[in-house]
Amino acid sequence: MAARKPKVIVTRKLPEPVEARMGELFDAELNISDAPMSREQLVDAVQRADVLAPTITDRIDAALLEKAGPQLKLIANFGAGVDHIDVAAANARGVTVTNTPGVLTDDTADLTMALIMAVSRRIVEGANLTQAGQFQGWSPTWMLGRRITGKKLGIIGMGRIGQAVARRARAFGLEIHYHNRKPVSSRIAQELSATYWESLDQMLARVDILTVHAPHTPSSYHLLSARRLKLLQAHAVVVNTARGEIIDENALGEMLAAGAIAGVGLDVFEHEPAINPKLLGKPNAVLLPHQGSATIEARVQMGEKVIINIQTWLDGHRPPDRVIPAML
Repeated sequence: MAARKPKVIVTRKLPEPVEARMGELFDAELNISDAPMSREQLVDAVQRADVLAPTITDRIDAALLEKAGPQLKLIANFGAGVDHIDVAAANARGVTVTNTPGVLTDDTADLTMALIMAVSRRIVEGANLTQAGQFQGWSPTWMLGRRITGKKLGIIGMGRIGQAVARRARAFGLEIHYHNRKPVSSRIAQELSATYWESLDQMLARVDILTVHAPHTPSSYHLLSARRLKLLQAHAVVVNTARGEIIDENALGEMLAAGAIAGVGLDVFEHEPAINPKLLGKPNAVLLPHQGSATIEARVQMGEKVIINIQTWLDGHRPPDRVIPAML
């Protein structure tokens, strides 16, 4: 008799090739509607699944894990960030957690550069005016943005994505500054001509453009607090494609309204999908719907990593993308 296929419950709709492969390999229960699961549905899922394949929209906390059945042994997250999963609680219950790192790097870095350009050159504002029929002809003083070549770019978080942004920014002639838990290797620092700032406060006061690429952890919550945001120069631009909780969104909105900063480019928000009203309706705020990894290639590769993690675990080996509490 063939061995029973593991029950894998997938909480959101995934790219068709990924779902097809999951259906071949596992007893896969898919979310055809793509509607986020309710708390009750998540409880039901952890009580029945051998493997749960959640996304950022699912809160997998200690209370939920307490209701899990004894058969749940793997949470194979579709995404690199795991701040929505209580990894310590899962680990304590003998549940392995995996993620999908690496495949989002280039797409997120590309979108970051797009936001830097869009805000600095007022691209979205200009496009909206033109679409509304308000273009009255060229003028030497209309729709003036700011040149990015020669400006100081401050990067918070110099991991894979931070470094990918730095490489792209160098090609645009930006001067690279960064704050990280520790300096990058001398080889990378030399390659990027990057200046390390141990003091985030000192870096904030000196950069023209700030971009966030740190993970969301308890220590990074509101890392950019109201006090720190006030250290920025009035012409500074703030870009965030990491996690909304890293920035005090309310303070950011107030500074934007007061003209204390020049503009923001945000792909993530503190209370997604809700957006702080202070950010809405501002011509110098480019707001995107969390689409940093929204390429066909990235989403398929993410799904392939999920499958590899599940299959490796089934084979009795340590999954390649296992997440442990010490990593967070």
